[in-house]
Amino acid sequence: MKKDNVVVDKSKAFALRIIKLYKYLCAKNEYILSKQLLRSGTSIGANIKEAIRGQSKADFYAKLNIALKEASETEYWLELLYESDYIEKTAFDSIYADCQELLKLLVSITKNQKKAEIKENE
Repeated sequence: MKKDNVVVDKSKAFALRIIKLYKYLCAKNEYILSKQLLRSGTSIGANIKEAIRGQSKADFYAKLNIALKEASETEYWLELLYESDYIEKTAFDSIYADCQELLKLLVSITKNQKKAEIKENE
């Protein structure tokens, strides 16, 4: 397995953490929010991988924006799970920080992509 794309690697590691959290929440009999978290949290990396194999620059940009939206949704589910006392502060702080890092990376990539697109069209 090749390890040379930071956002791919971080999104996969994040997805694995989300899966572990999902299992933990199910063991605590929380199925609704955890299922939403599982869906959005694992979708981030899937959309990033799709973007890399995109058919065009527009496709790449669209998929990365979907990944960004999924990361934002994941942030929301994590906040709800923490604020409803399903996850403790230490666990929340750690996984939330990872989510924030992914959000920052995706915002940076999409902004740079948009700037490059504007420059090309000048």
